[in-house]
Amino acid sequence: MNIPNRKSNFFNFLVADTVMVSASLLASFLLIKEFNFSFLHSSVFITSILVFTLTKLISFYYFGLYRGMWRYTSINDLINIVRSSFFGSLLALSLFALTFEFSEFPKSVLFIDFIICTTFLCLSRATVRLYFSNSVGNKKKFSFQSKLKNIVIIGAGSSSEKIIREVIDNPAMHYNIVGLYDDDHYKIGATIHGIPILGTIESLTEMTISYDELIICIPTATNEQMRRIVAICKSTNKPYMTVPTLNELMDGKVSLSNVREVSMVDLLGRKEVQLDHSSISKYIYGKRVLVTGAGGSIGSELVRNCMTFDPDLLILFDQSEHNLFKIEKECEGSDHPIAFQSILGDIRDKPLLHRLFSSFKPDVVFHAAAYKHVPMQEKHPWEAVLTNIQGTLNLIDAAEDYSVDRFVLVSTDKAVNPSNIMGATKHIAEKLIHTKSYDSQVNYMAVRFGNVIGSSGSVIPTFQEQIKNGGPITITDPNMQRYFMSISEAAQLILQAGALGRGGEIYVLDMGDPVNIKEIAYELIRLSGLEPEKDISIDYIGSRPGEKMYEELKSNSESMVETIHDKIFMLKNEKNISWLQMMDIASDIIESSKSYNYKEIFKSLSNYIPSLKSDSLINESEKVIRNQ
Repeated sequence: MNIPNRKSNFFNFLVADTVMVSASLLASFLLIKEFNFSFLHSSVFITSILVFTLTKLISFYYFGLYRGMWRYTSINDLINIVRSSFFGSLLALSLFALTFEFSEFPKSVLFIDFIICTTFLCLSRATVRLYFSNSVGNKKKFSFQSKLKNIVIIGAGSSSEKIIREVIDNPAMHYNIVGLYDDDHYKIGATIHGIPILGTIESLTEMTISYDELIICIPTATNEQMRRIVAICKSTNKPYMTVPTLNELMDGKVSLSNVREVSMVDLLGRKEVQLDHSSISKYIYGKRVLVTGAGGSIGSELVRNCMTFDPDLLILFDQSEHNLFKIEKECEGSDHPIAFQSILGDIRDKPLLHRLFSSFKPDVVFHAAAYKHVPMQEKHPWEAVLTNIQGTLNLIDAAEDYSVDRFVLVSTDKAVNPSNIMGATKHIAEKLIHTKSYDSQVNYMAVRFGNVIGSSGSVIPTFQEQIKNGGPITITDPNMQRYFMSISEAAQLILQAGALGRGGEIYVLDMGDPVNIKEIAYELIRLSGLEPEKDISIDYIGSRPGEKMYEELKSNSESMVETIHDKIFMLKNEKNISWLQMMDIASDIIESSKSYNYKEIFKSLSNYIPSLKSDSLINESEKVIRNQ
């Protein structure tokens, strides 16, 4: 059904444009000849009609004027009309220069015809757009098929304009935008596509118009701005949603389809990440990229970002069947379709990794697979060692054998002066990457950062689940602080750091200021429409095994230096151990883990990491497997 319609539209457009091209040329000659019709039978005019019609229609087709739909005509379409009309005139001029009629052809006709023809084309498209816009508006206004949802938009910028245009062009959405509110006083009283800007955001509580829902459409809003706007929205007792932040919008396209509930990402507020797309593209475009832990929080976001840079092949590797299935389906339905291969497996499986590298020969490796849940790894230290250390070693070995160009380890701030098993094993992984880089052709680097908002097993999803169940929220200590950033921001900066590295670097992402965990709990309760300590109680349960009151981004022996990117710092740390020595340390730790003996594991780790504390490790591990 669609094919005949498209063909029919094409021929209709072709006929209409043929008429308008001929009419504009006729009008141009009439003006030049002062409405003397004697030229109609001249060979010059007849030739002009044929040449102008042919060249301009070819130009229109070349510039894609027949690929769009007139009902959705935009400013870009009108600009394209001007370009195609101008090019068509130049082409006609070139053809005339090759004919004997050129000397008899009135040169001023070219200019006049260009003006008239362009005007005809633009007016015709604009008229159709206006007709359909009014038609849609009337249909919406008088439709009894379903009740329209009246919405108010907060913010009167370019993002709001896109949403308004989307609603106008798509009557099936059944939305009716009744007004906008913006803090810019100069905008009040103006309109966007006929929708009035009614007042400031503060005046939302005084609205007299009827509406069903609020949409916050300010993707650049700071955390302070979002907190204020959310507080105002709450006071209206109406549902409210928001568009994603610019960090989340990889393609920059704001749409009603991606409107979501307000989250902690919005309230914590981070500035938009400015990426050097050219430098990232150089090592991603047309390359074979492997992402380990591809179904996890960071891994899946890395996959989404990598897709926008058009790799030759994206290799998805994960031990979780469920997570791998989800990211695989997401790749299949992506707006950036690329070749990909999903592999279900464990980085602890060395033969499988070598088979993978042999088959697909990845150029770039993003190593995001790891065990990261601190209390869980305190109970199962052998698992942390075998995955975070042995798994990393397996990948390094495969990277060396198959000449990988770039290897990026996703690390954590818990690797700094580690007091727990997870941090200690990631610390060893960092050191393996760092020391190996000195005698390798592979560009190894590590990227270190703090907590990401919404990652599986992290504090925010835990709090949300507790709120859903009616509380209480359990907090270890009222003074505990953590660094936070969004998953999208972390993934983008990992990609950027990968472009900066030349081998051996450990990068630290700018995490901003640490956030009090208690304040996060309070904000989440308020987002749920409840009051802290009143509707949802808070229980302070004390620090968990291996947990710090605060996290660090660097040790005392490390110093941070700036890079060309304002959100990425490089650690300056001299090599103090050889690869062979590092291998001996890692091998000793790995061997101890195979005994499932917590005392042996602790001894081997603490020999190299004095900051590791034994009491929590012993107490927790005893509950799982007692020493025989």
